[in-house]
Amino acid sequence: MARFPRRVFGLGVEPDPRFSLANERTFLAWIRTALALVLAGVALEALDAPVQAEMRLASALIFVALGLVAIVHAWLSWAATERSMRVAGPLPGLAVGAIITAGAAIATVGIIVGSLVV
Repeated sequence: MARFPRRVFGLGVEPDPRFSLANERTFLAWIRTALALVLAGVALEALDAPVQAEMRLASALIFVALGLVAIVHAWLSWAATERSMRVAGPLPGLAVGAIITAGAAIATVGIIVGSLVV
């Protein structure tokens, strides 16, 4: 039976289902994180928060961009982890954790500074 994506399922042997399901739960957690980041950016603009307009827009754009990065990371990380398990290779590391953490911190500081300037 052919499964998608073939470059993941087309090699190696089936890993223990518990590990594949844990990998899927991690993928879904990244998707939830991505949705929360995008929603934070949209909410900043939609709710007209009492923050200086330029800082609010910059922070909103950072949150939305981080959400997009998290979505791409979720897929790529799921695929890389699944491939690694199928070929009994080393698991990949957290590639974008520092980027998302730093970006969220910068956006949050922008909101704080922007609310003090108003």
